[in-house]
Amino acid sequence: MANSGLLDCIERYHAAAPLPDGRIETVGGLEVPVVAPAWPYPARPRPGGGAVTVDDVRAAIALQEESGLPIALEWIWERSAGTAAAARGAGLTVEYMPLLVLADPVELLLPLGVRLYLVGAEDPQLPRYQRLVELAFATPHGGAATATAVEERVEAGPRTEVLRERIATGRTVMMVAVEDGEPVAVGSHHPLDVDGREVSEITGVATLPRLRGRGLGAGLTSALAEHARETADLVFLTAGDDDVARVYERVGCAWIGTTGVADLPVG
Repeated sequence: MANSGLLDCIERYHAAAPLPDGRIETVGGLEVPVVAPAWPYPARPRPGGGAVTVDDVRAAIALQEESGLPIALEWIWERSAGTAAAARGAGLTVEYMPLLVLADPVELLLPLGVRLYLVGAEDPQLPRYQRLVELAFATPHGGAATATAVEERVEAGPRTEVLRERIATGRTVMMVAVEDGEPVAVGSHHPLDVDGREVSEITGVATLPRLRGRGLGAGLTSALAEHARETADLVFLTAGDDDVARVYERVGCAWIGTTGVADLPVG
């Protein structure tokens, strides 16, 4: 499938993903999922909806604020390049991230002594795995880790219950890497039927910051990709930056586009 067809499929995936969780409000050239705050989705350009304007973005922000949702806008740059200017005009900060698809899967093994598990819906450690993701994404690559391990006792929150339901119904597949009884890396993929084809997005691949550079993220992504490809025709992901994209290329992913992300400025 040519890149344009892949991008079409990914756009349809993003349009369909929020439907079981709430309603979609159309705001000019944008679609805003109005769902429970525990599992939010960003606003996105409406396929075939024309150019996104500053007023569209402002209206989407107002709707997200009214609904108690985080301010978030995402788009595929190759399909809606002008959205970046509209987002900036509405006062949002814009970033660009590599968009990749799984092309030629490569099996990468985890380091010796690290075991990989599929996470069940009733796993009592699920809040710890979510905490690991928070710690990892709070510490940029190359930054100093303030936490060296995940706390043993982490209370479940509303997002934990949503995740349990998603795992139980097969909407989310989560894997955790464990070393010496401690969770050290985690990641997920999210299968979805898109016009009769299964498509899955890999998200939330996170390694405990002090253990980066050991191949945990690459090995875990390889395992997630292998699992997803058992049933999915298309597997894709968005990398945090070019360096992370190169890690994903090691497991057989190909860079096909760019994801634009806009949210409120920090501070």
